[in-house]
Amino acid sequence: MIQIEICIDSVAGALAAERGGAHRVELCDNLFEGGTTPSAGCLRIARERCSLKIHSMVRPRGGDFLYSDLEFAVMREDVRVAKDLGADGVVFGLLTAAGEIDVPRTRELIELARPLKVTFHRAFDVCRDASRALEDLVGLGVERVLTSGQEPTCLEGMETLAALHRQAAGRIIVMPGGGLSPRNVRRIVEGTGVQEVHLGARARTESGMEFRNPRVFMGGTLRPPEFVWGSTDEAQVRTVAEVLQER
Repeated sequence: MIQIEICIDSVAGALAAERGGAHRVELCDNLFEGGTTPSAGCLRIARERCSLKIHSMVRPRGGDFLYSDLEFAVMREDVRVAKDLGADGVVFGLLTAAGEIDVPRTRELIELARPLKVTFHRAFDVCRDASRALEDLVGLGVERVLTSGQEPTCLEGMETLAALHRQAAGRIIVMPGGGLSPRNVRRIVEGTGVQEVHLGARARTESGMEFRNPRVFMGGTLRPPEFVWGSTDEAQVRTVAEVLQER
């Protein structure tokens, strides 16, 4: 059975993913920047209310994956918090300035995270050499790597995804993520041979606010609308599960 991981940013998202037939969720905050560390409150309540495996993002900010000593200290603490709050796994990615896996720091976080599962996220997609990076992650004992095949979407990266899956040879899970949808997920799975997929399954949620002040904004110049936000769509998750069961 193909394992379905849904990227979520709320407790409601975790419950929607569960109802839709997902097997695991990646819990984040700030999906607009690709996902950052979720709040302790969100992780705690998600763990209490959701029976799925929960993997918690550990990423102190948006932007690149070259972290300062202070940011790395925050990441260490966030790993500890995730363990204390009952996460089943953690998700992180660290690179050197040369675009290689930051092996020493990655090893430190892995040792701190155990016995939780570890996913190396799409920092992998901006590293210099995907084949070498995969071997570094295998050597570190990482369970899975999330990747679009170093392209904007998994459809564009299918050839690399297939090659990485062959190279992995069961030593690490290669999990496609990036641009997957109910329409293309079956094609990605059949074209690469992978056994797990990662997608957002997002929909728009309209605010219930009746009074709206159009002059005031909470964000910066590049800002999302105040009265619409993204949420996990149970129907999309269910469609993906059904499509993959038909294989």
